[in-house]
Amino acid sequence: MNDPAGSVSFDLAAYLRRIGYAGELSPSRATLDALHRAHATSIPFENLDILLGVPIRLDLPSLQAKLVAGRRGGYCFEQNALFASALEHLGFAVTRLAARVRYRSDRVLPRTHMALRVDVDGARLLADVGFGAEGLLLPVPLDGVESPQFAWTYRVVDEGGGAHLLQSRRGDRWEDLYGFTHEPQLPVDYEIANHYTSTHPASRFTQMLTAQRIAPDVRRILRDREYVEDRGATSDTRTIDSAELLTVLEQKFGLVFPVGTRFDRARGAA
Repeated sequence: MNDPAGSVSFDLAAYLRRIGYAGELSPSRATLDALHRAHATSIPFENLDILLGVPIRLDLPSLQAKLVAGRRGGYCFEQNALFASALEHLGFAVTRLAARVRYRSDRVLPRTHMALRVDVDGARLLADVGFGAEGLLLPVPLDGVESPQFAWTYRVVDEGGGAHLLQSRRGDRWEDLYGFTHEPQLPVDYEIANHYTSTHPASRFTQMLTAQRIAPDVRRILRDREYVEDRGATSDTRTIDSAELLTVLEQKFGLVFPVGTRFDRARGAA
């Protein structure tokens, strides 16, 4: 098995229990799809440690302690690092990538998103369990073929020069999510990006509370006090108050915090 990320210490049994997976473990396309969906629907995307003043650590023991044993969520660097370690432990060929987010942005942003390329069964696929509510339930082929995923559809288009762009379809239009190349990234590359993302005052993750969780039929999104349930063709939005915040985090995202927990660095948080 590959072990570039110290996966010899990876607790596979605990990880599989965390994502509720009891299926095939051979390094095949079918296994990749099943693991990707199980992880994406079980471990929420969230930035709550940043708002609690807790450092975001990317070493494997810390990731397992937080996301697996602690039943917390995380953002891209945490989610995809954990998923990559699980895949490598099972014998998958994984390349760690860096991307520039384009979603809801009209300016060039730094490479502060982590994604994965997985080569399996003769196919080259984009895997990503850490893009939140706009993210993938299943890996997407890198050959431009559309990938319907329940109420959502994705594709990766070739931008030339080794660059690619992930898009999602909304109605009759395609929305850009992020652009990336195939240049492999090292752990130190993510340490720099993670430091910016989790500490810089201009980072959206230091400015706003968010928790997001996807399922085949609904995508739940909490940004500060706005709670959204997106079903693709329809969505419902409501504003929650301070008294509801911890309840919503627990009931909708599976994130449990002690009574009285305050996320003071988030605008409008309790």
